[in-house]
Amino acid sequence: MTSLPLGAHVDQEDPIAEARARSADLAQFFLGDPQGWKGPVVAYEGGGAALTAAASEAGIGLYVHAPYVINVATTNNRIRIPSRKLLQQTVTAAAEIGALGVIVHGGHVLKDADLDTGFDNWRKAIDQLDMACPVLIENTAGGDNAMARHLDRIERLWAAIGDAEGGDTVGFCLDTCHFHAGGEELSSVVDRVKAITGRIDLVHANDSQDGFDSGRDRHANLGQGQISGDDLAAVVRSAGAPAIVETPGGSDGQGADVAWLRQRLA
Repeated sequence: MTSLPLGAHVDQEDPIAEARARSADLAQFFLGDPQGWKGPVVAYEGGGAALTAAASEAGIGLYVHAPYVINVATTNNRIRIPSRKLLQQTVTAAAEIGALGVIVHGGHVLKDADLDTGFDNWRKAIDQLDMACPVLIENTAGGDNAMARHLDRIERLWAAIGDAEGGDTVGFCLDTCHFHAGGEELSSVVDRVKAITGRIDLVHANDSQDGFDSGRDRHANLGQGQISGDDLAAVVRSAGAPAIVETPGGSDGQGADVAWLRQRLA
């Protein structure tokens, strides 16, 4: 059996119970509304201290996914400035519950904006961020102006954040569905990512409902989508990092996906 910790994205009210229902080692969840600007809230009964204690007792590692609305790359001040604030709030709250990392999407710039401005906005955001909890930037599936859809953009992003105070501590979250839908071959993506970032800290192991380079971010259960099962398992194995499924079907569907991974990584 694989020694890699495996888990799932679960409901935030009781991530410990949800992880157990999936026979998972890890639980990823939101702290509040993923589509809203309100600050993070720990929904677990008893609050952050109780969640930290319960996770420790159960031996379950916690990851926090930042709200989808965050876009620190954008040239729109009305989005970028609150994005920086909400990212800081999320990182601080995640540290308080002992989370292993905060996953945040790479974001994008406006249609006619200079891409270099977006990369530099990331540098500024990291430079000002108190990273009490590790920040893991995730590749995204679509968008011509995305900061982290294609590897050439990720290379420019990493060069920019490398100039920020603490930029060398920023990690990378590799999403298999996003790279497949984004047009990057999974068979070689781990080596190509590591050549740029030097690291892969977490894998989002998701199948894709859509074809290669579709630009569509629609996850499928493992082995039931458009990604080769061998390629998907090989990414997790080669990355050598903890893996989390963000797939449909609740505890039954995700529990089957965790078991699918364990079987193929054994």
